[in-house]
Amino acid sequence: MNRRTAFLTTLAVTTFLTLTACGSEEPDAPAKGSGKETLSTAPVSSAPASDGRPAVELPSDLSYTFDWPKTGDKEKDAVLADSEQSIKAVDQAIVNQNALDKAYLAYYEGEAAAQTEQFIQAYVDAKARVTGKYRYYNSAVQVRDGGEASLVYCEDQSKAFDMYLKDRKVNKTPVTENSYVLYTTQLRKNDKGVWVITKLLSERGHDQCRP
Repeated sequence: MNRRTAFLTTLAVTTFLTLTACGSEEPDAPAKGSGKETLSTAPVSSAPASDGRPAVELPSDLSYTFDWPKTGDKEKDAVLADSEQSIKAVDQAIVNQNALDKAYLAYYEGEAAAQTEQFIQAYVDAKARVTGKYRYYNSAVQVRDGGEASLVYCEDQSKAFDMYLKDRKVNKTPVTENSYVLYTTQLRKNDKGVWVITKLLSERGHDQCRP
């Protein structure tokens, strides 16, 4: 599982952080050369707690577009809704610099929870977090008997970046085929009625996700 990352292989060799292997130069991007811009402090936006699910609060410099159309099936749509919140909950943990943040732990368990904790801890150790715009699309959800489900989807990281917390500088990187990631998740419905992720795999540059 490497949600949104080239992960820490590079960090282990050098001090250069490339946790989010994505980015593009937009009209408001910094001048070429530094590859960085300073992000001002932004107010917090929130999704309130509901039906036993935790509240998620994120800075307004993070935004999400879920191009996941409703299926009309109650359980499939619940899988999609809980998966949206699980993604945001991980980013809240990164923003909070807390690898044991309770919100994401409500949506991940077992192998997926352990891998996600390591992923978040990598940002904590590097004193960095995510910022920018994420888009999710090409979703395919299946629900099976016994309260199990699978969800396959794509993520567009071309407008998402890493921000260093010390100086609040954003590391903007060029768009490549690796800015587009295919995810395959396995989920189960827990005793609270929440669809939790038990396994999560990713593949960068998959032709199913590239524009």
